[in-house]
Amino acid sequence: MNQGAKLIICPVSDVAQARRLYGTLLGVDPYADTPYYIGFRVGDQEIGLDPNGHRGTGAVPYYEVDDIKGSLQQLLEAGAETLADVKDVGGGKLVASVKDTDGNAIGLVQNP
Repeated sequence: MNQGAKLIICPVSDVAQARRLYGTLLGVDPYADTPYYIGFRVGDQEIGLDPNGHRGTGAVPYYEVDDIKGSLQQLLEAGAETLADVKDVGGGKLVASVKDTDGNAIGLVQNP
């Protein structure tokens, strides 16, 4: 089951500046502030800053799903191409991403 886009990841090159800018935009301090990820929560949405993200794709919406492997397979069968296969990013949280037939990035996230 798809829960909608609950996570948006923005690739950034200057983490300190991006932290200030997004903190100002969102009006909150980050709940996660590490060298490899800065995360903000606003309501039930998460906005993440990734200094190691895929530059050139822009912000990537991540759709929360119950079965990431099944959802990924369905997207591939519907014509998507894999950008990043399923991986655990910590604590059992799984992510993957594809691009649609127009090159737009689509992320999937499965929470533990």
